[in-house]
Amino acid sequence: MSQGKTPGEKKSSGRGQRDLRVRVKSAKGRKLSSTLWLERQLNDPYVARAKREGYRGRAAYKILELDDKYRFLVPGARVVDLGCAPGGWCQVAVARVNALGETSGKKVGRVLGVDLQEVDPIAGAEIHQLDFLSEGADDKVKEWLGGRADVVMSDMAAASSGHKGTDHLRIVALVEAALQLAFDVLEPGGTFVAKVLAGGAENDMQAMLKRSFTKVANVKPPASRSDSSEKFVVAQGFRGRDPLAAPAEE
Repeated sequence: MSQGKTPGEKKSSGRGQRDLRVRVKSAKGRKLSSTLWLERQLNDPYVARAKREGYRGRAAYKILELDDKYRFLVPGARVVDLGCAPGGWCQVAVARVNALGETSGKKVGRVLGVDLQEVDPIAGAEIHQLDFLSEGADDKVKEWLGGRADVVMSDMAAASSGHKGTDHLRIVALVEAALQLAFDVLEPGGTFVAKVLAGGAENDMQAMLKRSFTKVANVKPPASRSDSSEKFVVAQGFRGRDPLAAPAEE
């Protein structure tokens, strides 16, 4: 016997399951792009999960997934998060490096976040308002950290111009600048993690990474949206800015 449909219930899709996707009606004066963004946010499981688990954004799961695979946020590590707003990556780092000392018997790490804009305080992290491109920024970072870093990470993206090629070049330039700071503040054996965009303009940067780290991986974590061109580079085993260093492992 067929099952009747109750009033107001949407037609079932797939294997008899209801279509539970939230649809957002276009409001007067709201751009279509804004409506689509809102609809995507409301239907994004990572957004909902971040709210439940207390993270400041879905991006927290990107660094969680990367660290699950490459294990660079270890207890006792000293971490610098460039462009840390809104703070999700710092939240993850605080827990994983034991910055609050909540796990007895394990080393206590440090987390330093820097950003152009003011960021709300994060328990266990030291946040500074700083343009990391400014002269002497590397010295300030080392002073605040009390030495060199074990990890430099960046989820920064340049402001979008709407032109794919231009945006790609901008983010590559931003990542290269972050890498230059990492060269100045990383401990030997340290790790550099940064967001890049898929494309062919980063060949020089990849070559630079392979000369300066023992292992370089390019990966798209599950939390990265499938329709996004972003990927992440994870460079481990910093061996210094040596142009004659042996090629890194693929």
